[in-house]
Amino acid sequence: MPYSLKPEDAFTVDADDPREYLSQHVDTGDRWVLNFGPQHPATHTTLRLVLELDGERVARCTPHIGYLHSGFEKLGERLDYNQYVTIVSRMNYLSPVSNDICWHHAVETLFGIDLTPRCTVLRTIMAEMGRIQDHLLCVGAAALDLGAFTGFLYAFNPREKIYDICDFISGQRFHPDWTRVGGLMQDLPDEAMFRKLVRHFIDDDLPQAVEDLEKLVLRNRIFMDRAQGIGVISGEDAVAWSLTGPIARASGVRRDLRKDHPYLCYKDNWDGQGAPAVKFQVPIATEGDVYARFRVRVEEIKQSIKIIDQLIDHIPGGPVDTFADGKAVKPPKKDVYGSIEGLIQHFELIMTNRGWQAPVAEAYGAHETANGELGYFVVADGGPRAWRIKTRPPSFINFAVVAKLLEGHMLADAVAVIGSLNIVAAELDR
Repeated sequence: MPYSLKPEDAFTVDADDPREYLSQHVDTGDRWVLNFGPQHPATHTTLRLVLELDGERVARCTPHIGYLHSGFEKLGERLDYNQYVTIVSRMNYLSPVSNDICWHHAVETLFGIDLTPRCTVLRTIMAEMGRIQDHLLCVGAAALDLGAFTGFLYAFNPREKIYDICDFISGQRFHPDWTRVGGLMQDLPDEAMFRKLVRHFIDDDLPQAVEDLEKLVLRNRIFMDRAQGIGVISGEDAVAWSLTGPIARASGVRRDLRKDHPYLCYKDNWDGQGAPAVKFQVPIATEGDVYARFRVRVEEIKQSIKIIDQLIDHIPGGPVDTFADGKAVKPPKKDVYGSIEGLIQHFELIMTNRGWQAPVAEAYGAHETANGELGYFVVADGGPRAWRIKTRPPSFINFAVVAKLLEGHMLADAVAVIGSLNIVAAELDR
């Protein structure tokens, strides 16, 4: 069940109400236009906000999605269902493994493929690792943008451990490209070492970093002055703007796909063998401001630790790839090298694409990622690659509300608001 974060009872800030400014201000024409970004560090060198200022007040804000144009969705029409994972991995470079898992969840929904218990547990562990990875950078960068450089280091250093884990399981640190249709690119090279790396991370490295970050930032008067009462959005407005993830939950919206539409090990009744269903809570706040969004993300890191702790010592045995649909799933290497059937299947999938027998259908698969609902809508025409792919990236939806959150605030508040939304520029790319 979701649980509510209690408002802080000290250092509460009586911030100027931007709505009062907007209702009372009369446009005298004495305004000037400022381009906030893309060179500004808080806009990640790609975003751009055109601000119309009345003194230091933001009277109007027009967000632009920036200058990163890679055609990610169009590339899906040229790559097969396994190759495209290298593209979705780059849509969110803060937690790419989460995109890998979600993309192949959508493809497996299209093909009607069920995962093995071992693959289900491993994907759940790495999905939560991706959530932690994303949240750490968000809260660390948010602290940095408001002057807490040490807080950024506390949050950023543990991310290196996650990169080490990604490197261990896939051979790549930054973009694992780890999943495949019906399974993974490879099984764990050493399960005991994997458990040791993850266990050390969730027991020692990460809890200490979160504790240090909370002590430094959450009760810091300067940080609270800059965050409380800033960028407030109500629960009703969050729903109207289609906001999801920590932004919506910080405004009291009780929605989390892991609970509302469970998948992987989040299902309450797992019907496989040896794959446990995890128990966790969904943090909810009601203030809807920058500070609440910061606290929700910190609490979600703690819940992710609990989820991983329930799974890491209970990884089932067996294969990581399912062979219920042999024409869509890559064969094991021993079959490729040891049988003519496996060699032919591998050749048809990798070299000729004739092995793909996609239905003429469409499917939508979504996961609760760090920034909210990430979904892929796949339209298949029976060929070896998708006829059309449409992405529902959370950052693209969340960025649309920037104008509403900024108008009436001071120019200096723009940094705090943008940092609390955790906009990933590549997710804005269409």
